[in-house]
Amino acid sequence: MKENNNKIKVVVTGADGFIGSHLTEHLIDCGYNVTAMVLYNSFGYNGWLENLAPEKLSQIKIVSGDVRDYHSVLQATRNADIIFHLAALIAIPYSYTAPDSYVDTNIKGTLNIVQAAREHKTSRVIVTSTSEVYGTAKYVPIDEVHPLQGQSPYSASKIGADKIAESFYRSFQLPLTIVRPFNTYGPRQSARAIIPTIISQLLNNETEIKIGNITPTRDFVFVKDTATGFEKIANANDAIGEEINIATQQEISIGNLAQMLISKINPEAKIITDEQRLRPNNSEVERLLGSTVKLLKITGWQPTTKLETGIEQTINWFTNKDNLRLYKHNQYNV
Repeated sequence: MKENNNKIKVVVTGADGFIGSHLTEHLIDCGYNVTAMVLYNSFGYNGWLENLAPEKLSQIKIVSGDVRDYHSVLQATRNADIIFHLAALIAIPYSYTAPDSYVDTNIKGTLNIVQAAREHKTSRVIVTSTSEVYGTAKYVPIDEVHPLQGQSPYSASKIGADKIAESFYRSFQLPLTIVRPFNTYGPRQSARAIIPTIISQLLNNETEIKIGNITPTRDFVFVKDTATGFEKIANANDAIGEEINIATQQEISIGNLAQMLISKINPEAKIITDEQRLRPNNSEVERLLGSTVKLLKITGWQPTTKLETGIEQTINWFTNKDNLRLYKHNQYNV
C-alpha cells in the first residue's frame, strides 16, 4: 500500500459515532494517518470524537460532510489507502417511520463510497454491514453463507448496501470486504441500544427498568475487540471479496443480560415490559449467534474481552457523571 511519512492513510466515515470513534482511536494507536469524516452540523460538533484525549484528537484530521453527497465523499476520500465505511443510520425502531432516510444514507451512501473508491483506485475498502441482515437464525452459529432476511427497513437497507458493495467487487474488482459486526457494546454507545438503556436507568436510581422483549438472544462483542477486528481485516489480503463476521460465538438472552446488569448496580430493581419498545412480531430477530471461523482463519482474531469484563468497563464509564448526563434515562430513545 502507498505510504506517506511511513504512515498508511485511512479515512473513517461515521468516525463521530460509537464504533467509528473507537476505531479511529485504535487506528491512531496503531500508527495510521487518520482522516475522520463526520456528519456536518452547524454546531461544529464532532460526536464521540470529542470524548478522545486531546493528544489523540490532535493527530486526527476531521472533515465534515455527508455520505449521501457524492462530491463530499469524493473529496474526503481522495488520498486514502484504506476507507473504513461506518457511516449509517442504525436505529431499528426509527426505520419503521423513516425508511426513506435509511435508503438514502445506507444504500446511496455506500454507493457513493464505492464509486469514489473506484475513481481514486483506493487500495482497500471496508464496508460495515450488521448481523441484523441475517434475521432470526435459521441455524447457529450463523456463518457468512447464512440466508439474508430483511426483517426491518433498517436491515433491508443494509442488505441493499451489502449487495451494492458486492457488485463493485465482482464488476470492477474493487478490493473490498464486507464486515458484519454482531452486537457491539461498550463506552459511548448510543442510548437507543439495550445496554446503555438499562445502565442509565439503573444509575439514575430507577427501580422499574423499562425494556422490550426479553427473550431474544444476542452475541455481544466489546467495542475494542470490534475495532481490532476491523483493522486486522483491512490488512488481510485473503479478506478481499469476502463477507466476514465479527462475533464471539456466544449468546445471552436480553432478560439474562438485564439481570446481570441489575445484580451489579441495584439488585432491588425489577424488569418492566414497555409496550412501545416491542418490535412488530415478524420484525423481531429472535436469535443471533455468530460464527467466528472465517475471521479466525483469515486474521487470527479472537475476542479478548469476556462479557462480564466488558460490562464492568461499560458500567464504570457510565458512572462518570459527565458521561451519564448525556443519556435521557426517562424516555424511550429510538
